[in-house]
Parts: sequence; structure tokens; C-alpha cells
Amino acid sequence: MYWPSSIAVFGPNSPKINTPQYCVMDPNTVYGISKLAGERWCEYYNQKYGLDVRSIRYPGLISWKAAPGGGTTDYAIHIFHDALKKSSYASFLDADTELPMMYMDDAIRGTIELMDAPSEYISIRSSYNFAGVSFTPEVLAAEIKKHIPDFELTYTSNDPRQIIANSWPSSIDDSFATKDWAWKPQFDLARMTEDMLKNLKN
Repeated sequence: MYWPSSIAVFGPNSPKINTPQYCVMDPNTVYGISKLAGERWCEYYNQKYGLDVRSIRYPGLISWKAAPGGGTTDYAIHIFHDALKKSSYASFLDADTELPMMYMDDAIRGTIELMDAPSEYISIRSSYNFAGVSFTPEVLAAEIKKHIPDFELTYTSNDPRQIIANSWPSSIDDSFATKDWAWKPQFDLARMTEDMLKNLKN
């Protein structure tokens, strides 16, 4: 059985930098609380009944195939659309808000690799930390400007999504995924940006 989880399981008192697999988890959103409850049920059914359950804590996912939906990490999709349409974007997150992200191609490939791994290699039955690349709006904008030199980034204020972002990790330690099923992302910030702009132009 597969259970998709999220970095939303971490909370205000979780370590922010290289958040480890095992640490304080005190989510303060309904979404995060539900995901954490699901993780605990997954581990319970594995221990109690031997159910081969597997799970990943996804970071913010970025794809050119899906329009931004307004979530906390969706700025990292919306910014590409606005960069191409009007060479500007107004971020609802602060310039220095660093969040873990992942390109959808990596997320799909990593999920399949986890599901294909032999059961005896899977040591985490709650949910695996899963990392791609972490960046701030400012860093992402700088990468976009390499392709669209007149792109401008501005900021709004008092958006409730900033509070949510402040409770999430800045970066993720996914060493268990690397050790157990040889996880390694293929898309860094530069490659992701190039691919997003190329496909959205089309």
C-alpha cells in the first residue's frame, strides 16, 4: 500500500535545517495533522499485520503540466507563468523564505523507485524524508532572470501562507532514502528552471 505524505508533518518546533528523519513533529495545520496521523497508521499496520506499506514526505512539487493551485509552495509554479506572461511576479512569501522543493519528474521517478525496491530494503514504514532542492523566492527569481533578463520580483505582505511556510523546514535530510533505495534527484535549480520555461513557452 502506498501513502503519500508531506513535509507538512513537521511543525514550528521541528529542526529547520536538514530536518532529520526522526525529530519533533508538531504540525499546526489540518493538512499536516492528517498526514502525520496517516503515517502513524501506516507504521501500525506494518508492525501489527505485516502490511507492506510505503510512503514519502513530499516537498513542494513543481510541474509545468499543472496550473498553480494557491497552496503555500505554489508560488514556485506561479512565478514561471507570470515571468513568461508579464515579466514580473508578486510573491506572497518573504524574500528569505527557504522551502524544500522538487521537480515533478524527480518526484514520479523517486516514487516508482521506492515501490520497486525489495521489501527487505525498506526500513521506514511511517514515511521517508524526500529531498530535491531548497531555495527562496529571491534565489528562484535570480535563476529565472538568466533566461528573462527584464524579469522583476516584488513582494506582497500579510499573507497567511507566510505563517504556514515559517513552520516548515528549510531543507530536508533524506539520507535514509539514499541508503535504503538509492534515491538521488536529477534536477537541480538550473535544470528545473530551464525545463519549466521551455515547456511553458510551448
